[in-house]
Amino acid sequence: MAILWGAGTGLLVPRVAYRLSVPPEDPWRAACPAGHPLEGIGKGWLGRARCTDGDRFGPSTPATVLVMSVVCAVLAAAVGARPELLVWLLIAPIAVLLAVVDFTVHRLPDVVVLPLTAAALAGLGGAALLPGADGSWRTALLGSLALGACYLAVFLINPRGFGFGDVKLAPALGAVLGWYGWGILLIGTFAGYLFGALFGVGLILARRAGRKTSIPFGPFLLAGAFIGILLGSRTL
Repeated sequence: MAILWGAGTGLLVPRVAYRLSVPPEDPWRAACPAGHPLEGIGKGWLGRARCTDGDRFGPSTPATVLVMSVVCAVLAAAVGARPELLVWLLIAPIAVLLAVVDFTVHRLPDVVVLPLTAAALAGLGGAALLPGADGSWRTALLGSLALGACYLAVFLINPRGFGFGDVKLAPALGAVLGWYGWGILLIGTFAGYLFGALFGVGLILARRAGRKTSIPFGPFLLAGAFIGILLGSRTL
């Protein structure tokens, strides 16, 4: 079931990612690259990333389906039949969507980030009330506040090296990682920084970027949270 959920949501990610992948000052895309209006469920937001003439647009649909299927399958295998698995499966496509958009235009849209934080906190609050839950909603809430405050402090100290979108993403990451405790919160956060640093070094070594080149940091922070979930579900 987790794989089917991943594949199904993976089909929907490319169209939404295409519409959201615009600079901050531009409106969301309402037409395909050929200029045809996007139609479908939810005012054109839901549906296949395919134009009326059959041309595809946006990120690769097979790739997003594969990534979502693998992510959901790994989460299901690691977490097992615990209530929090439903929360992870719910927010997984949102996280992948954010990663795709950030890689494309270096932007984490509020319209996605804020619902992610709400879904994580509300979902984990509900999971904590169910038998078999292996986590703490209290620590998730405190982790959300703590990581948000820390990222805000980093941004105020060095605004050029840290985007404000990452600051707004921090409460969601803090909630997810904090569910499994402070140790996992630290490990997941460090993993995100490590992934981002390795990516930046790789670009420099490949001569595709310089030391001052900005990189999308959100995908790596999300990857760190994913690692934290896997570790936390195995160590509790």
